[in-house]
Amino acid sequence: MAAKPLAAAAIAQLEADGVATLIGTVVNPAGLIHAKTVPLRRMGSFADPGLGASPVWHVFAIDQTGIVFSEATGVIGDQRIRIDLGALRILGDGLAWAPGSFYGQDGAPDPYCTRGALRRVEDTLSAAGIEALVGHEIEFVLVGPDGAALPGHLWAQYGLAGVLEFENFVRDVTAAATASSVAIEQFHPEYGVNQFEISLAPQPPVAAADQVTLMRIIIGRIARKYGMRASLSPVPFAGSVGNGAHQHFSLMRDGTPLFSGGDGPAGMTADGASAVAGVLAGLREAQGVLSGSIMSGMRMQPGQWAGAYACWGTENREAAVRFLSGGAANPYGANVEVKIIDPSANPYLASAVILGLAADGIRQGESLPAEVTVDPSSLTADADVAVLGTDQSAILEALEHSSRMRAILGAAVVDAVVAVRRYEQHHYAHLDGDALAEKFRLSWSV
Repeated sequence: MAAKPLAAAAIAQLEADGVATLIGTVVNPAGLIHAKTVPLRRMGSFADPGLGASPVWHVFAIDQTGIVFSEATGVIGDQRIRIDLGALRILGDGLAWAPGSFYGQDGAPDPYCTRGALRRVEDTLSAAGIEALVGHEIEFVLVGPDGAALPGHLWAQYGLAGVLEFENFVRDVTAAATASSVAIEQFHPEYGVNQFEISLAPQPPVAAADQVTLMRIIIGRIARKYGMRASLSPVPFAGSVGNGAHQHFSLMRDGTPLFSGGDGPAGMTADGASAVAGVLAGLREAQGVLSGSIMSGMRMQPGQWAGAYACWGTENREAAVRFLSGGAANPYGANVEVKIIDPSANPYLASAVILGLAADGIRQGESLPAEVTVDPSSLTADADVAVLGTDQSAILEALEHSSRMRAILGAAVVDAVVAVRRYEQHHYAHLDGDALAEKFRLSWSV
């Protein structure tokens, strides 16, 4: 009952700031952002008891029409979406936004809720005395409103021309992010034509994943302002550079970093090395969550800096797990980047999997394999560094039968991820790369 007086006070302040409409969002296992809106005066009800939503919200498919029905995600039942008022941000133009979580009608957390899955992992780490910070990268390609390619005559990899060609877009995204209290670390043209990357400042896991949704909304709104859309497909155009959604994470126990100050590999502590080993050990089982869409395999190729090799290395951009040393050039200290994550992944689930695997590694005292200090493609076949698979069927099979993933995410979440991804495979695996890229170019756009 305490939420309603709090909401009343907040409403008065938001009205003074010009807000009239509140958007609440959730992200489903297919990586799709869903929303409900209410007039500002209804904010308290959106927070508690929440707004009703069918269980099928968890299994909407990326083709914009499909629903993967099951006994638990069918026409019977209702749930409540409750927004987190502590994470509310003003978008401007009379709009505010807040992330939501799913609850049952009885008020119990819903087992399919992806934000709830990450919250459970964050709580587990906290109970073990471990604090995690996560920093997200967002890569996207600017396209026309129908998804068509934009001209790129002056575009060069990381070139100034890209900034100047879209300077109004870059300026307005930066200004809108600042106004919404989103801390952008850097914003630059990427390798692909009309491709940009935004790096966000590290935050606690749930807050960091919330910020990804908020930043995607900001990008989408500003792109529309200039008659464009931002493609968040893993591969917007077949044969071109793909979009990543890399995540960096760091761990501390009692204020002491686990990835620096130790006598282990690259200066890691024993627990830090075990955390990295845990991520590597579960990488293949986790791939269905991190990069399991029908588009993901097209990106996961050697030579594309997608992390296609199942190994780790310091500043090695071809390794699935890239270690970044601390020092003057790295003000946030040593951290670990997981490169195989792409924008089709649900950011809450991706963080939950990575941090859950790291926690497992620490708990079990996993041994870290040898570091790969060269381009993995230069190694011989007997070097025991494998390329990660791209067959969606095999990737989903590994996820479905992984007791490790089920322990981290819960059986309901794993089953939902497998269901929506198998739907993609069943209906669209017959299409070639060009047809797939065209069909799903805007599927994850907002």
